Amino acid sequence: MPDTLPTEAVGPLLRGIAVLREISDAGGGASLGDLVRATGLARSTVDRVVATLARMGYVRLDGNGAWLAPRLMELGNAYLAALRLPARLGPPAERLAEELDESVSLAVPDGDGIRFVHQTTRRRAMSLSFRIGDLLPAESTAPGPLFAAAGWSAQDWAAWRARRAAAPASARSPYAVPPRPADGDTPSFEERAARAAKDGWAVDDQNIEPGLIAVAVPVRDPHGEMVCALSVVSHTSRHSADSLRRTVLPPARATAAVMERELRGADPAAQARAAGGLAHWTGASKQELGAEFVESLARGLTVVTAFGEGRAELTLAAVAETTGLARATARRALITLEHLGYVTSRDRLFRLTPRVLGLGYPPLSRTALPEIALPYMARLGGRLHDSVSLAVLDGDDIRYTARVATERVMSVNITTGTRFPAHATSMGRVLLAGLPREERAARLGRTGLPALTPHTLTDPAALATGLEEVAREDHALVDGELEEGLRSLAVPIRDRSGTTVAALNVAMHVSRRTVAECLSEVLPELRAAAGLIESDLHVVGRFSRVSAS
Repeated sequence: MPDTLPTEAVGPLLRGIAVLREISDAGGGASLGDLVRATGLARSTVDRVVATLARMGYVRLDGNGAWLAPRLMELGNAYLAALRLPARLGPPAERLAEELDESVSLAVPDGDGIRFVHQTTRRRAMSLSFRIGDLLPAESTAPGPLFAAAGWSAQDWAAWRARRAAAPASARSPYAVPPRPADGDTPSFEERAARAAKDGWAVDDQNIEPGLIAVAVPVRDPHGEMVCALSVVSHTSRHSADSLRRTVLPPARATAAVMERELRGADPAAQARAAGGLAHWTGASKQELGAEFVESLARGLTVVTAFGEGRAELTLAAVAETTGLARATARRALITLEHLGYVTSRDRLFRLTPRVLGLGYPPLSRTALPEIALPYMARLGGRLHDSVSLAVLDGDDIRYTARVATERVMSVNITTGTRFPAHATSMGRVLLAGLPREERAARLGRTGLPALTPHTLTDPAALATGLEEVAREDHALVDGELEEGLRSLAVPIRDRSGTTVAALNVAMHVSRRTVAECLSEVLPELRAAAGLIESDLHVVGRFSRVSAS
């Protein structure tokens, strides 16, 4: 990144990105006072930046603090979609993880560090994984020597040595730890890079963390250039570094060959695909969005979303056309982003860099569905003055994963983790209705349908008919079947594939509203909240796995 600030740099964009970086580096949340101290900006400036980011949906204000919001991941998604590696190479990586029963990662270079762009983990008590977008110092990883051997110039090596001399753990990463004391048996990074160039693979033997070991192999494009590293991660209770190499190197190399064939078969027509999923702030005016809204910050961040699948490299004209910005505005934003290292250019073509992932992606990439849903549930509960819940199907029951209770003398008293038979609840019926018909029939065939009240539907045929109606109408209303006097209305929450992964409901005493009032007053609000939750879920789940609970 150049040291001299370009005269055409957009100041509000510089300041907005500085605030986003500080919140991200603080783990996803920071007080406004801490942001003032960390960035050196005036409090009034921080207030305006945070207000703008909140209006865009990129941060969430909570008292005197700002927290990253799921919508921010659309910036990193633009880079990952343009890169195309996670989408194309993720399935072979997942098959390798299943075959080896080990965690498998894909990483790309970022300066003298590496960033993870795909992660397939194993479910264990001691799980070995990094977050998508995490930046690690190259010398502490298995992919690092491969990237250094493949493409570091003399200038890159000089910059790395200067960084190490200044601060061995200076990479902005939660995993950047000082090196282990030299003991004669620990090869230097230069030696590891030289060996990687000779062997075509590299090992990390507890350089990043005691007990963690990894083996990495290169994945090359059709021109023979290394585009990413495939690494298999384990720990010393399962393997030594040498036994891990012997065990995983052959299948890892075979998987890398599969990936390279996949890259050779890339669809050239993809470059003609239209832009999609752009941020929607470019056409909004300051009058519409309020005096605290900093348009130039919003427009600058929108430039990032111009890139994506089939749009890995764009001209200035294409960026302006895609975003709807004036050419001069797009140009200044690109100059600013290039100065900060988020964009690179060659032959008048602009491309995003992995550094974009540093804008909140690591802490947000592990956001679970209840975390996504709770802010919207709280707003819904505040408007309706009734309790709002989120639940998933767990065996033949539903299990509550999030809940916002209403402050009433008489209210529905249920806590997170509570389980109820699915057949007697509105959320359970939505979840059952979302199953494939064959699975739904199999569940009803094997499950007893106990009567919890005199109103509980216990006839399998009648319940099957009712579930068909729920599937058609996309909501379920249950009246007094779980408990006398309890009325609840539920709608589904669906992931990017259209699969029902959870249900959202509003519950109340029957005296609060009639059935007709529930359908006319509550259902539209409930559906609107579910739509907002799904919108964020689709952003978070584009390249990350989202836990439903």
